[in-house]
Amino acid sequence: MSSQDSQPFHWHFSTELNHNDLEIHGRTLFFIVILLALVILITLLSLYARWVCRYQQHHIPSSNPLSHTLAPSQRGLGLDQTMIKAIPISLHQSSSSSSSLSECCICLGVFEEGDKVKVLPECNHFFHCECVDKWLVTHSSCPLCRALILCCDTV
Repeated sequence: MSSQDSQPFHWHFSTELNHNDLEIHGRTLFFIVILLALVILITLLSLYARWVCRYQQHHIPSSNPLSHTLAPSQRGLGLDQTMIKAIPISLHQSSSSSSSLSECCICLGVFEEGDKVKVLPECNHFFHCECVDKWLVTHSSCPLCRALILCCDTV
């Protein structure tokens, strides 16, 4: 074993470098340029799409004259104040309501005789005025059945 360890390792150096090994031929150069162009194009498209999404989220016009004609899901989160005020208010009567609807599902408070309640137009569910007004500022649907509150022409 010592005879193998004692033999020196011979390096073979070439004094001449072959430049043909380092050349990039036409077809290889073409594929590198195409690949680089595709990477740049995909990067620019993703940055543009990101910018468009951010721009649309932060620049929703609040004073759009057609905003009251759009469905609530197209306008944003909740209803505007004119639509909330247009929902009819009535006085609660215990004899006209069923026993299962004797409490407001938002605040879980029991309806008393003569309480002011708002009746939603699509589903006819009713809630305390203050409770449903707070809900409709941030939502455009009924808190009980999630029916969309559609725009009415009385606004």
